[in-house]
Amino acid sequence: MSKFRNSFLLTGVAALSGVLLWLAWPDHGFTPLIFIAFVPLLFCEHFYSRDKSKNNGRKIFGKFYVGMLLWNILTTWWIYFSSDVGSFVAIGLNSFFMAIIWYLFYRVKRSQGPAIGYSSLVLFWIAFEYLHLNWEITWPWLTLGNVFATHPEWIQWYEYTGALGGSLWVLLINLLVFQLLKNFWYRDLLLRLRKINILLLTFLIFVFLAGPTIFSLYRYYEYVDKGIETEVAIVQPNIDPYNEKFNGSGPDQLNKILRLSSTVIDSSTEYLIAPETALPDGIWEDRIETDRSVQTLRKYIGGFPNLNIIIGLTSFKEYNDSTKKTVTARKLSGSENYYDVFNAAMIMGDALPVQIYHKSKLVPGVEKMPYPIIFGFLERYAIELGGTSGSLGTQPYRTNFVAIDGSKVSPAICYESIYGEFMSGFMRDTAEFIAVVTNDGWWQNTPGYRQHMNYARILALEFRKNIARSANTGISCFINQRGDVLQQTKWWEEDALHGKVYRNQIITFYARHGDYIGFISAFLTCSILLYFGFKRILHLF
Repeated sequence: MSKFRNSFLLTGVAALSGVLLWLAWPDHGFTPLIFIAFVPLLFCEHFYSRDKSKNNGRKIFGKFYVGMLLWNILTTWWIYFSSDVGSFVAIGLNSFFMAIIWYLFYRVKRSQGPAIGYSSLVLFWIAFEYLHLNWEITWPWLTLGNVFATHPEWIQWYEYTGALGGSLWVLLINLLVFQLLKNFWYRDLLLRLRKINILLLTFLIFVFLAGPTIFSLYRYYEYVDKGIETEVAIVQPNIDPYNEKFNGSGPDQLNKILRLSSTVIDSSTEYLIAPETALPDGIWEDRIETDRSVQTLRKYIGGFPNLNIIIGLTSFKEYNDSTKKTVTARKLSGSENYYDVFNAAMIMGDALPVQIYHKSKLVPGVEKMPYPIIFGFLERYAIELGGTSGSLGTQPYRTNFVAIDGSKVSPAICYESIYGEFMSGFMRDTAEFIAVVTNDGWWQNTPGYRQHMNYARILALEFRKNIARSANTGISCFINQRGDVLQQTKWWEEDALHGKVYRNQIITFYARHGDYIGFISAFLTCSILLYFGFKRILHLF
């Protein structure tokens, strides 16, 4: 009975971590809770590490899974609106991966002691987040550093570390708080040693909390946007993605966008930005200038010779030579040729040839089936997270749009705006501001679209770039280089905004070096796991 009671209590302790993580998360969370959110899970692990029973492995993995599953469900439940079965798989898998990280930490700590054990937790977790940014089952929504998205004044130093620096901050503070509480509650050390530990840990917690925060607040209040002032208009047409967007008339949708645009642009406006798949009918790239929608845009631009239009579309590219087809190419009906489908964005202006960018960070399960040999059976349960469905094509490199005056703009289509290192490729090519085009209506009126918008604030900090964000529906807004939202639309309302962005060619430390914290953590994680794997093999002989 005692064992059952302990197990039930420890399950509750693990679940408390999941609840605290959720309560800390944007967009309405109480963010400081993140600094204690992992403490219950650390106490749960501490209990099992003191118990030398042989069957603890499965028990503690179950506790870890409960905590991570609860966090994932409470924070990302809204993907259920896109696919019920697909959401169960996505949430279940992500929770499983997170639980594995905690279990590996438990095993290393049990065999190598607390110092290496707790260090391994930090390395393993950040390595996992780094992997989650780069492999095919990519889902970095719950990267710990994203928790500060609504508090840019706390994280101005992301221009040096990226969001993974925030993850490191969270993990270190949690470990220090855990050690402090452990010294209060456990009597393993002499009273005098415990007092010394408590004083030292309290000092370290203060330093690690106050140091980055004070630096950030100073940087936040002294920073002003840098660059050339530019007039930009953004449009939110608010076309229902379930019932109207892909079933309605493409020309009617474009006319709506142009009607809204006309309420905010004038001869001084240099950019008009319209959302992802604003041209939904599909356009062949090799004959794009003959497309009716493009001709309509050309006619509209004629009245505004300084205007560059950035707009989302679905595009097709045909391969007349089968040897040049990509792995995502499909057979063209009634022909020997192949073609790719792209979720794309384009820029055009008066006497400016059309330039096209293909979305390259694709949403797993809707735009790309990860590891199809393993997960191919899930294709019919594809999750809609905001774009064109199917196995889409990509491009292997980042290309900025070049405007009429030669300035460069970084396009980010939907999901791409939460990938810092991926976006750094645009910055190293001297992008001057970021244009985000997205379609957040799939998630309905849930935290999903609000989280997505707030994550773009992190992008602004990482690169010190202004952001103009056009959503089909959700939140369209302007974000300055400090991460402040300057103007924004409301949910499920058609609207257009006119504002100023500042174009600059700043290349931050993070833009130049990317997720170096993640890379170092991944390297050390692989080294640790290989070392222990090698030792285990040696013990067999």
